[in-house]
Amino acid sequence: MKYKFLFLLFLLPLCAVAQERSFQFGTKTNPQGVTFEVDSRGFIVGGKHVLPVMGEIHYARVPATEWKREIQKMRAGGITIIATYCFWIHHEQTEGQWDWSGNKNLRQFLQICKEENMPVVLRIGPFCHGEVYQGGFPVWIVEEALSDPKNFKLRSTAPGFLAATKSLYENIFAQARGLLWKDGGPVVGVQIENECRGPWSYFMELRKMAVSIGFDVPFMTRTGWPKLNGTEEFGKLLPLYGDYADGFWDRTLDDMPGDYPKAFIMKEQRINANIATETFSKKELTEGNENSSLSYPYLTCELGGGMMPAYHRRINMSGNEAMPLAICKLGSGSNLPGYYMYHGGTNPYCAEHTMAETQATKVTNYNDMPYMTYDFQAPLGEMGQPNLNAFHQTRLLHQFLADWGDMLSQMDVDSISEHYARRGCFEFYNDYVRIKNEGGRAFVRPVDMPFNGHSITANAQPFCKIGNTLYFIPIKGMKPEIWIDGSLKQELKIGVKKEGKGEVKDLEIVLLSEDEAIRSFKIDDRLYFAKKAGNIIYKDGDRIVEEEWKTLKKLSNSKIKKVKDAGAPRTIPMGAQKVAAMPTNEDFEGAAVWNIDIKGLPTGADSFLKIDYAGDCARIYADGKLVMDNFWNGKPMLVRMADLANKKVELRILPLSKDAPIYLQKEQKAILDNSPTPLLQLNSINLLTVISTTR
Repeated sequence: MKYKFLFLLFLLPLCAVAQERSFQFGTKTNPQGVTFEVDSRGFIVGGKHVLPVMGEIHYARVPATEWKREIQKMRAGGITIIATYCFWIHHEQTEGQWDWSGNKNLRQFLQICKEENMPVVLRIGPFCHGEVYQGGFPVWIVEEALSDPKNFKLRSTAPGFLAATKSLYENIFAQARGLLWKDGGPVVGVQIENECRGPWSYFMELRKMAVSIGFDVPFMTRTGWPKLNGTEEFGKLLPLYGDYADGFWDRTLDDMPGDYPKAFIMKEQRINANIATETFSKKELTEGNENSSLSYPYLTCELGGGMMPAYHRRINMSGNEAMPLAICKLGSGSNLPGYYMYHGGTNPYCAEHTMAETQATKVTNYNDMPYMTYDFQAPLGEMGQPNLNAFHQTRLLHQFLADWGDMLSQMDVDSISEHYARRGCFEFYNDYVRIKNEGGRAFVRPVDMPFNGHSITANAQPFCKIGNTLYFIPIKGMKPEIWIDGSLKQELKIGVKKEGKGEVKDLEIVLLSEDEAIRSFKIDDRLYFAKKAGNIIYKDGDRIVEEEWKTLKKLSNSKIKKVKDAGAPRTIPMGAQKVAAMPTNEDFEGAAVWNIDIKGLPTGADSFLKIDYAGDCARIYADGKLVMDNFWNGKPMLVRMADLANKKVELRILPLSKDAPIYLQKEQKAILDNSPTPLLQLNSINLLTVISTTR
């Protein structure tokens, strides 16, 4: 399978970059002769520098029947590399009994990625986190570690733990065998461990193990946080970085505490106090120093595409956060926006315990997370629904990177301040800050940008180029003017092509309106416009598909029957980590209960219930089995109708007391404060459907 997408996205000639030292990775050439290499700038594919966009999706949290469509939608959003965790506990709950079936079929997922020409980075652990039960460690190995720490100490070179990890790596590799880049497959990279201090000898033991098992890939990575315990060996693992607009893991109950506002400024260094990234001395950051950390490319794997609500901290993301985060990283010199998460999901059901992080476990017990939902308020949500702000705002930026990223990747940061940075012929600006300055702007504009032998400066954001035509989108508060070869030509008119009339014959400029931009998708060097803002256009083989999420109907009162009133709000205890503990299964015996009659309603894969409620928490049961839950943060809960088909459906909602020791944002706090009684409302239940039409 030829990886044509990378050549289509990056067209300019390779600019040679002197590399201080060599990276020590695996086979870089696939059977078609295409190389995938790393240098101090970033990635080089087929001899051309690229600036890809990476997005996280967890195969085991998405129905296998939806993988192909969701990968295609991720590409429509501008994702060119997929990252995915291989959660140990998803595959080996009982020692020696491995499960790679259904939604856990990694091999099938990778085969679909191959068919879709989508490269993959496997994050193979052994510790993954991802808000999974015990960080992904199965119960049996945690019990071994507690009873025999000398032999099974977690995240160490203890022989028992390494032997178990080797079994994990072998089983993951069995799924990926024949699907690595060198085989013509999609797996281009592997992440070793996650959020680990080391020591470095532990990383090297895992790396050696992975390579010996067969993970021969063009690059290997680690997260560049927290700060390493000891000194690394250069070139063995690429450190990747991150930044978040807010964090459910914070202990305080305040808006934007600590350094979260600093996620929205340009930075000269690759540090972030929010997730304790590595800090480097001035000497280490000096160009030419043989120990310079700048010999590594500046790549990210965890820009906050959204954020989960934890029980004690109910963050409500607007979706306006993701694009400014990426603008700030690009302006600061990064050559890989990597989003966590880009696509939300649902945890696998487990009858014995939650599959999510909880304070009740012995390890990785920092927060209480919902049992089932892992929507993450991501650009593409749990059910594949687009988060209109996050998905479309970042998509417009990603299209700019698709058409100009190869050029940008070779440009240094020429000047930088908190709100402004310039890299070569591109200026980056951001003064948006979540909650603190929601009216701020984030944009990129060209200054003396070369195109077809001309120099282009514009008070508009580059969107894409097709042939001799440049497409721009407006910048809020900026008069859309254009300078060609240093001369002010005209104020751009929205939606109208402007030709040079003999002056500039080989150049057309189009300024799309805001609505046109949101509806436009560049596919195969052609612009397609969605019928409605918010719809997604993606390519499925030879077909062009437009997807629309639509409300079919509001369920009538005859379909929703309240069968039990709630008891008094529970007294919320503090958990092991001194933050509010989520309700137990027994606590839900005191919930208000409704029966939902779904007879006569569509129950296919493209139908959903949207439950708009207010209270503490909500759960949906089908024939007594938990299928969905939600910590109220002001947003509705979505449920797959396919999970409810031919079953007795029950909705339970717990009331929320005004003195609950949890964080709510001001809008939700006002609803709670204005409630005359403990907050418990079922506002509406709507039936949603996904309509897909072929162009």
